[in-house]
Amino acid sequence: MLKLLGARQLGARDRADVLRVLDADPIATCMVAARVQDLGVEPRSINGELWSRGGPDESLCFSGANLVPLRGGIGDLRAFADRATRFPRMCSSLVGRAELTLPLWEMLESDWGPAREVRAEQPLLALAARPLVEPDPAVRLVRMDELETYLVAAVEMFIEEVGIDPRAGDGGRGYRRRVAGLIASGRAFARFEDGEVVFKAEIGSASRQVGQIQGVWVHPDHRGGGLGASGTAAVAAAVMAAGRTASLYVNSFNHAARRAYQRVGFTQVATFSTILLD
Repeated sequence: MLKLLGARQLGARDRADVLRVLDADPIATCMVAARVQDLGVEPRSINGELWSRGGPDESLCFSGANLVPLRGGIGDLRAFADRATRFPRMCSSLVGRAELTLPLWEMLESDWGPAREVRAEQPLLALAARPLVEPDPAVRLVRMDELETYLVAAVEMFIEEVGIDPRAGDGGRGYRRRVAGLIASGRAFARFEDGEVVFKAEIGSASRQVGQIQGVWVHPDHRGGGLGASGTAAVAAAVMAAGRTASLYVNSFNHAARRAYQRVGFTQVATFSTILLD
């Protein structure tokens, strides 16, 4: 009967069931699990809502700055799409397992309009053993007094990766706060040479089981020399030293990055898709 009523917002009484579902797929659910494990399921705590149609064991979706389908069949995805279109769109992207994200987007596109970009195939990679490449000893945690220098590289990476300037709209205040938060929490890593960043990466999400690496970038003048592989190995080693599996996802067309991650020892465990919205 609950399924006939569509997707509902989950609450505190559902937390144990949600955690069990997230734990069953820890690498693919890391972004959401990192919030729920620490903060619970209340919308104000996790800056979003968790939806289900019939209970978390059957279907689950996170709705916040990103719309992230986590579990369910076609009927469940339709219920998520119906709920998502009841109100003005808040998310800037859809992201998650391809087999869930792409069908959900097909249901939403007629209401939300065309995507700015569809990245249908993004291998989701994981590393559970020691990196096969020697970690770069010069890659280290970024200090707060290095924020401005690091921010230059972060902006360049974002424009190159996403295709838009993260400073647009508010002059960069929001993005600066976000980067500063990563540095303050010990999740931003870089190699500095002659006062500039030549390699950077962050641990974007850290659940109890998984650390998801994001924002991997090598300065254009230093590409082709192996910094991407050795730098990523250093960040992955830091993730693993904390008792977590290192993970990341990469665009299928980024052949250089895929080769670098393969050298480090990452293997594919699933396929993600990302739908970037205007």
